[in-house]
Amino acid sequence: MATSYPQIVLFGDSLFQNAVDTVDGFSFQAALQQQVLRRFDVVNRGLSGYNTSHALRALEQIFPPLVPGSPKIEYLFILFGANDACVPLPTNHQHVPLEKYKANLARIITHPNIAAHEPKIFLVTPPPLDQILRTRLDLANGHPSVTRHAKISAAYSEAARQVAAENDGVTLVDLWKGIMDTAIAKTPDFDTSGPPLGYPEGVRGYLEHLLPDGLHLSSESYRIFYDLVKHHIPEGDRLLPDWQLAPWLEEDEYLKG
Repeated sequence: MATSYPQIVLFGDSLFQNAVDTVDGFSFQAALQQQVLRRFDVVNRGLSGYNTSHALRALEQIFPPLVPGSPKIEYLFILFGANDACVPLPTNHQHVPLEKYKANLARIITHPNIAAHEPKIFLVTPPPLDQILRTRLDLANGHPSVTRHAKISAAYSEAARQVAAENDGVTLVDLWKGIMDTAIAKTPDFDTSGPPLGYPEGVRGYLEHLLPDGLHLSSESYRIFYDLVKHHIPEGDRLLPDWQLAPWLEEDEYLKG
């Protein structure tokens, strides 16, 4: 039977789809794959534009029933919410109400096709939003108003925290906090008693570098993200016996006869 490596699956929207890209010499997915090389396959199932309702409709195509010989998902990272948090507009239909978003996340986490793998599940909060920049870009793209609000997006991140806390065995990865903490630390003289960074009544600060279009992650943000998750995944070790294939020295001895 062909060797089947266990999987680490990245299931989410464009924030995971873009994780395969190499920007400024860094790729989130490549860094994760390097960490687990020859022990796990990192599988990208990031779907740009998708919200949690889209994800549920596609879930059985992405995660077919577990059958003998099929790869087992050992780790599952779930990152949705940036699109669910869109405000309803005639020019944008990605919005999912907050309570439905929470229910959808719970349905994804507990879906039988996922539960059959018994994976370690990580629920990732959507990152912060730079509404100041998004307003300018959305208006330039023909929307009647900004498609996302920083305060609303923060509420969806909080909802993800709640879902993680309410579901046994689910680990929270707080990407919102990781990015915002970095932005605050790198914004000189930022007044934490005022509006948060990226809010329309405040300033962008260092979010300018972490969210280059106000929504998606820069390479620096992906490095922050990787630093948040890497300690949850075992490091690869060239001497470990649990590789699927023998080390080359053993194979060399076999070929010698």
